[in-house]
Amino acid sequence: MADHVHVREHRSVLARAEKQLLIWMAKRLPRRIHSDHLTCLALVAMAAAGTGYWLLRFDAHAVWIVVAALAVNWFGDSLDGTLARVRAVERPRYGYYVDHVLDIVGTTMLFAGLAASSYMNPVIALGVLIAYLLVAGEVFLATTTRGVFRISSFGVGPTELRILLAIGTIFLPGNPHVPLGPLGRMPLFDFGGLVAIVGMLVALATAVWQNTRALARLEPRKPPDQTSCSNMVSLRSTGKSLPWGHQPASGRQRLETLSSSVVRARIT
Repeated sequence: MADHVHVREHRSVLARAEKQLLIWMAKRLPRRIHSDHLTCLALVAMAAAGTGYWLLRFDAHAVWIVVAALAVNWFGDSLDGTLARVRAVERPRYGYYVDHVLDIVGTTMLFAGLAASSYMNPVIALGVLIAYLLVAGEVFLATTTRGVFRISSFGVGPTELRILLAIGTIFLPGNPHVPLGPLGRMPLFDFGGLVAIVGMLVALATAVWQNTRALARLEPRKPPDQTSCSNMVSLRSTGKSLPWGHQPASGRQRLETLSSSVVRARIT
């Protein structure tokens, strides 16, 4: 099997500065720490963030659990691949699969915690999760078919989303609402969730359109093949065997079959 090779496309606002920071940290990590440690750390941190959101129902100080967990998740999730590349010990297929399947699990735990926090409507939390899974599925398919792994959309990537989520979380104990004029007010995370759903669906539609056009150019539609139809007509006209093994009956054969049927009918 060929190696899983793709090009990483990361154009978020903080991408360049983040890359330099991650390389700097990767070069200074102890040799006994490897990428699998960081990937597992990221998953544990996401579980802690989801738990922190649930604990917000009982204690406002749990916001700091969430903020700290998001920071630890950034450290583990962003640094695992960089560490492997800096040390030249990449495992492309293994790393791609493990990293992203755990991202899906971790994100599900995060939004489960948000749904249980009383600061986000569970239906909206589920909607955000579904939109995320749709976008993730499209990204994985595009990576497989086009060889380009897009990490950001419209200048926003995972790091920017973590920062926005952390800032909003800090203000949650005050139960902030967004004024909507004559429509009244909406809780901050409900409003943010709806914005996130719309944003991800727009990003999904844009990516589907762009990738479909690109793939259509790479694999243009071929005209119908008339050869098989012509061969079929020729076989029928010459009385030769058809491709699937059936022999067309001649006029004499059909007459003999009919006569035999009539004789059997008279005998009975």
